[in-house]
Amino acid sequence: MAAKPIPSLNWYDISDPASPDLDELARKFSLHELQIEDTRHPPQRAKSEEHDGYIFTVLKKLKCTDEVNFEDFDAFLGPDFLVTVHTGPCALVDRVQLRAEQNQVNRIDRLFYTIIDLVVDEYQPLLDYLSDKISDIESEVLERPDPEVLSSIFRLKRDLILFRRISGAMREVVNAIMRREKGLVGDDLDPYFRDVYDHLLRTVELIEADRDLLTGCLDIYLSAVANRTNEVMKVLTIYGTIALPLLIITGFFGMNLKLSWEQDVHGIWYAVALMSASTAAVLLYFKRKRWF
Repeated sequence: MAAKPIPSLNWYDISDPASPDLDELARKFSLHELQIEDTRHPPQRAKSEEHDGYIFTVLKKLKCTDEVNFEDFDAFLGPDFLVTVHTGPCALVDRVQLRAEQNQVNRIDRLFYTIIDLVVDEYQPLLDYLSDKISDIESEVLERPDPEVLSSIFRLKRDLILFRRISGAMREVVNAIMRREKGLVGDDLDPYFRDVYDHLLRTVELIEADRDLLTGCLDIYLSAVANRTNEVMKVLTIYGTIALPLLIITGFFGMNLKLSWEQDVHGIWYAVALMSASTAAVLLYFKRKRWF
């Protein structure tokens, strides 16, 4: 049979969506077959649906606090029952049980709020972790704009896009619960759900801010790479320009013609002096132009 984490409340927790216990509870509480199918085919989008006599909600909980990886946590809330469905052991259930015992929760709707509140509370540590990583990337992109840094930027951008999509959907879920019409959640819980909504709104805003910072990091990376390329091209251009007079002089004296200094015993030194003077003149010109 499904577990009852709190014996005094009709909270049924199922850790295997394929369990026949879920079918039994579905018949007992008249749960719609399509919503039962949703629980057995994750992942689903975060949503809240009002049905005859109950609310079906798909929540997105984090698998761990240092990785953007979500899993479904489904809940059927009725006037006197709560059925939660997830896959495998879930630490969230233990935390909900502990808080419910500490706060002496004796209402199903209050227990439902506790679950949503704890799910949303897990988002903040992940957001702090991502912000720290972005701060590290901002330092790295200035010191060493390597391809590894670029890979980290794109990986974080994908994580933030996923996080933004999940947080936005969860915000709509809480908003739908606040606008419910069936009266399954007490009006006295409205301030609490508004507080959860504010947390989600703040999470979405911080994600957007982090995305802007990451876009700035990408711009800094591209600028740093372009500047480094320009420095390399400048050095190569200087070397090539310095070598150009030398090539002209050596090419001139390499012709098979009768030329000055050809029979002179000091001719080679004259040519060396001419090449040195041309090199010095080019370097002096570059120096006056402040090209290096």
